[in-house]
This record gives sequence, structure tokens and C-alpha cells, in this order.
Amino acid sequence: MTTMTVNDAISAALAEEMRLDPTVMIFGEGVATKRHDLLEEFGAARVRNTPLAEGIIAGTAAGAAATGLRPVVDLLFAPFLCYAMDEIVNSAGKLRYISGGQFSFPMVVLAMTGAGWGVGAQHNHNVESWFVHSPGLKIVMPSTPADFKGLMKSAIRDDNPVLVFADIALGYSTGEVPEEADAIPLGKAAVRREGRDVTLVSYAKTVGTCMAAAETLAAAGIDAEVIDLRSLKPLDETAILRSVARTGRLVVVHEASRLCGVGAEVAALVAEKAFASLRAPVLRLTGPDAPAPASFPLEQAFVPQADAVVEAVRSLMDERAIA
Repeated sequence: MTTMTVNDAISAALAEEMRLDPTVMIFGEGVATKRHDLLEEFGAARVRNTPLAEGIIAGTAAGAAATGLRPVVDLLFAPFLCYAMDEIVNSAGKLRYISGGQFSFPMVVLAMTGAGWGVGAQHNHNVESWFVHSPGLKIVMPSTPADFKGLMKSAIRDDNPVLVFADIALGYSTGEVPEEADAIPLGKAAVRREGRDVTLVSYAKTVGTCMAAAETLAAAGIDAEVIDLRSLKPLDETAILRSVARTGRLVVVHEASRLCGVGAEVAALVAEKAFASLRAPVLRLTGPDAPAPASFPLEQAFVPQADAVVEAVRSLMDERAIA
């Protein structure tokens, strides 16, 4: 095992895949500056800084993918994807289908998202559900360095466009990564903690929030299971339904706003396929429908915290819960 940060895990995955496959390249906003080790090893032909022109970057990636390359592009902050929606959603996401499979679009789009640096609303906006709703795209949002490395490797190898959202607060968090870490399949959730009383489903930084809440709940005799989705599309429905069938209670936690979010999809899934297992209503804890504040304390208030998760679970365990 090696201890590394999320940022280093991403770089490690890129380096390993670039060594294995000469068609893999990375370009985007500041990549040659941020990942100078990749520039030194692979040269400027495969590691390139670009102008701040998200639409052009994404369009170039789509074209490169169609001609046989496997580009990885870094668009920095997730809200900047607004400038590349046509290229990502309307071209890369649809052209494999429109072409009858004559073209593939094996491209990866990296973007940072979420609270943690106080960068303000135009840089901090969780937009992952926009792309989950877009046909032809795959979406991952891991919580640990090992998962970032393994899912990046799978994303690079996939013949479809994959968006990898990196929660900004996790960039310098550390964790153990296996020396010979292989790719982690897309669409496979991880059970971070087993439990019998309630299921907590989350992804990205709020997985840690749920783990902290589970510790507090355990001290009170409530056994919470924590599921880290890791992959938002494809979604591991089996893991969610299996857990809810055992616990009978579900709380979904994420930083993105509630309306039409990933939590709504998880809640609908359980209502449709596991309603008979439910012993209490499904609850969602999310960020508000408001632009993110730049103030660090207000930014933290914007994000669901562990005490709110504990309170939500307690409400499901009291006399109001269905017998």
C-alpha cells in the first residue's frame, strides 16, 4: 500500500494508462503546469496546456476521440462545463449512437466541484445531475484516493465519454492505494460500513459525513450502513436495494441541491422496487437551492453535516416510523 492524496492518485492513474496505451493524452487548463511529472515523462505532444476555452477543449477532445485517441481533458471547475455543454452533451454523448456505432468517443472530462476552498458560486456548483440526465455519458464521483485511481483507469479505457468529478475538498485528503491497483468497474458501489438499522447512501465528500454520523449513531445503539455510490451513472441499483431490503430505512445525503438530484433518483428507485421493505419514509439531506457562498463558514453551513444526518436517522427510528 502507498499513502497518497486524491490529486496524486489521479496523476498516478494517468501515468499508468499513458504508459500502457500511447493513444492516451491529457490537455486542458493548466495540466502541464499542475502535472509537471507527466510532462517530463511523456512530453508536450501528450501533455498540453490550452487556452481558457472550454468549448474548444471539449470539442477537440471529441474529435480526437473519434479519430482513435483517448483524450483526457481538464476543465478545472465544474461550472465551466456550461461553456462545453454542446460539445460534451450534444456531440460526444450522442454521436456514437447517431453514427450507428461507427465512431467511439473514449474521452474523459475532469472537473472540480463542491465546497471547501471558498471559491464562490461561479466556481462552486455541483452540476453532476445535469450530466447524469444526458444520454451517452457516464459519471463518476469518488470519495477516496484508491477509488479515484481505479475509476480513472476504467474511465480512460471506456469507449464512451466519462465525466470524473473531483470534490474540491478531497483533493489533498490522503488514503491508502494498493501498489498494483487495477481498474475499478464503473457502476459498482462500495459498502463503507455494514449495518442493520438504516442505510445511508452518499458520494464524494459527504461519504465522510455519513461515516462520522454512523459513529455517533453507533454510540446510541443505532447501526447504520454506509454506501458510497462512487459511480452515479451507471448506478449500482443492486447494492442500494439489497441494503434497504435489510435495513428498511434510507437517508440519501449529497451536497448538490435537492430538486431533480441524484438523491431523488435513489429515492424513486427504492419507492418503485423496494417499497415493501420500507419501515419509514425515505429522507434526503442535500444542499439548498441557492448559489454557494464564498465565505468558508457559510460554505460549510451550505453542505449537509454529520449532526444533521444523525438527527434525520433519529427521526426515522422514533414512534413516527412505520411499524
